[in-house]
Amino acid sequence: CGDVVGDSYHLCKAAAHTEKARDIVFCGVRFMVTSAAVLCRDDQVVYHPDRNAGCPMADMANLPQVRTSWKELGEVTETAKVIPVVYMNSDLDLKAFCGEHGGIVCTSSNAAKVFDWVFERGEKIFFFPDEHLGRNTANKYGFKGEDIVLWDPKQPFGGLTEAQIQRAKVILWKGYCHVHTRFTPEMIAKARTEHEGIKVIVHPECTEDTVAAADFSGSTGFIQDYVRKMQPGDKLAIGTEVNMIHRLSVENPDKLIIPLVRSLCPNMFKISTGDLRECLENLDTW
Repeated sequence: CGDVVGDSYHLCKAAAHTEKARDIVFCGVRFMVTSAAVLCRDDQVVYHPDRNAGCPMADMANLPQVRTSWKELGEVTETAKVIPVVYMNSDLDLKAFCGEHGGIVCTSSNAAKVFDWVFERGEKIFFFPDEHLGRNTANKYGFKGEDIVLWDPKQPFGGLTEAQIQRAKVILWKGYCHVHTRFTPEMIAKARTEHEGIKVIVHPECTEDTVAAADFSGSTGFIQDYVRKMQPGDKLAIGTEVNMIHRLSVENPDKLIIPLVRSLCPNMFKISTGDLRECLENLDTW
């Protein structure tokens, strides 16, 4: 059983604010571990039980691609007015890139506030690597149509015309989480048919049509808070990683908490109790 359970940023902060612990064993994927290592004190050491546990979405944007894309943007628009925003679920060098270019790191919890921050300082947002979190946030913000464009880093100028880039307020990187893009409006309709009165929450990394079909969309923390406020007998279907849903169901046996469909993150699942034990037993050489 972990000492702290939560989403990636919450765990990073918890590790950094742990007063007595020198050794932090982070059971998560690589971007979580490296982020925690940056936030922790100099006297703390952060360990990763399985260094092969990465994140496919984080891998969809790398620094050379982002630098090339930024250069191309500068050829058709004034990048001084473009604010780069990188999702927490990304590598450290992309976070550093945003810092160097007047940008910011966002989480799924504070993305809307980050949009406020951006448009107080610039005219366009360059959001990477998750297009769906970016699009769902832009939709809530009131942007529509030509305001939002999708940048494909594998194509020159993102596959966009100069006019499209200049008109756009939100430029989204073509990237996604395969766990969350599995959920569909049809799955939501099926859950409603099978369980009368059920509510549906999905993570904002889901596609915009799935978010539109759900009752609520929110981060891991939002989902956990919603479950805590449920009454006995309430029903909830959730569109996020299945192991979290299973834990919430076990912790709340007086409520019906089900996944829209089983969608597993194989990289998070790589961290086993065996890996954890081996790491703890070999901290000096890990």
